[in-house]
Amino acid sequence: MHLFAIPGGLSMKQVVAALIVRQNEILICQRAEDQPLALKWEFPGGKIEPGEEASAALHRELNEELGIRAVIGARVKSLQYTYANGNAVELHFFKVTEFDGEIQNLIFKDVRWVLRQDMPGYDFLEADVALVRDIAEGRLL
Repeated sequence: MHLFAIPGGLSMKQVVAALIVRQNEILICQRAEDQPLALKWEFPGGKIEPGEEASAALHRELNEELGIRAVIGARVKSLQYTYANGNAVELHFFKVTEFDGEIQNLIFKDVRWVLRQDMPGYDFLEADVALVRDIAEGRLL
């Protein structure tokens, strides 16, 4: 796990996530019941391992979670978020419009394509809510 120190002695997890776009739809994933923050919706991705570049981490995570070999596009946004329990994350979102293979649900409760404007109706992770709103309202992507 890639960690950076933040004030107060806590560590910030470095996380990558994919905004996989297909026309006016984006792929979203629902966490399984046995995962932390169970049943919340999120974008596919995960932790950056020590010594790993962000794009390489995202390529690996998309293969592990969805069984695809993605072409990682531009970084769209980076943000920091601290949850009420003190866990802090720095999220790096990348646009993905090309990939090889068929999307498979390898770890999630559900995976679905949704229209951008419908995204705010899903119960997303707190760290993703502002980004979801920006995408839905056409300010991002």
